[in-house]
Amino acid sequence: MATADENGPDFEKVGGMVPAIAQDADTGEVLMMAFMNEESYRETLATGRAVYFSRSRNKLWRKGEESGNVQEVKSLFLDCDRDTILLKVKQIGDAACHTGHRSCFYRQVTDDGLQTVGEKVFDPNEVYKKK
Repeated sequence: MATADENGPDFEKVGGMVPAIAQDADTGEVLMMAFMNEESYRETLATGRAVYFSRSRNKLWRKGEESGNVQEVKSLFLDCDRDTILLKVKQIGDAACHTGHRSCFYRQVTDDGLQTVGEKVFDPNEVYKKK
């Protein structure tokens, strides 16, 4: 992985965090969207594993630290304004979504309302047992 520098994301422009989209490197399927701050970005570059910033927990979120469903970063891209990150990843484990679906984008908006189109691959109650 490359290192963070002045050619990295412009965290200052958007209040310290930028959206980060995880896409399956082989299939192109969009798996999830989260946020990264500078610290999570640097750790992602250093480790080759996706690290995000959890806004609800106000801390770094090392993808898969509880579920085992980690994301190995194959390549990383910035958009033209340097305020959105695209991670092309190898999803290790069955799912990227905490609900048990492979992708967080498992619901489609239709004229009849939301339709579930994605497959649920694990039971989150079993994976995220409260200690």
